[in-house]
Amino acid sequence: MVQAKTEMKERARALRRAGRTYDEIVAELGVSKSSVSLWVRDLPRPRRRPPSEDAVRRRSEVVRRRREIERQQTKLAAANEIGPLTSRELFLIGVGLYWAEGAKSKPHRLDERVVFVNSDPEMIRVYLLWLDLLAIPREQVRFALNIHESADIAGAERFWAQHVGVDVADLQKTSLKRHNPKTNRAVTGEHRGCLRVIVNGGADLYRRIEGWWYGIVVEAGRRPEQMSDLA
Repeated sequence: MVQAKTEMKERARALRRAGRTYDEIVAELGVSKSSVSLWVRDLPRPRRRPPSEDAVRRRSEVVRRRREIERQQTKLAAANEIGPLTSRELFLIGVGLYWAEGAKSKPHRLDERVVFVNSDPEMIRVYLLWLDLLAIPREQVRFALNIHESADIAGAERFWAQHVGVDVADLQKTSLKRHNPKTNRAVTGEHRGCLRVIVNGGADLYRRIEGWWYGIVVEAGRRPEQMSDLA
């Protein structure tokens, strides 16, 4: 009995010298943790072993999933804060969208055209709903694609035509961006370019957009105390 206990102690000490933890020694020898502690307490604490690549990968995946869940929860909560949009709210949103992403006339180059360009399908959708709100006839609206020459041009044309509800043949001539060998940006996969939305005969509409935006700027400056309501 004494010899067996002595052999178990020596095995425990050998495992400890090999860098095994108390729990690992207990699991391998089937003895109590108190016995292991008594047998090896004079030995130096083993260096912490770096986690295996598989363990690091699993841990990273857990962290990635947790962050994705948190991200989606935050986005959903924010989306629910919006609630139903009134026509006036959509009107103001559209003015802001256009002034951020639309073509603008310059003092040195008077060009009162209504041209909106974006790569985000949902932003295009909201902009078209805004044009509908303004009672702009769809036959007055034209579409054209800006895209890199190395992308899937035909696929992008089909995507955008379907997205805005027209035939591919109804799109205006696609504008190709030449490849620049000095840049390392890869243009592959789901790259669909940017869609130009042109309102024909839109000079009067452009002037109104410019006035609407000026009105928003003036009114926003008059009511700074209301900005704290969203904080």
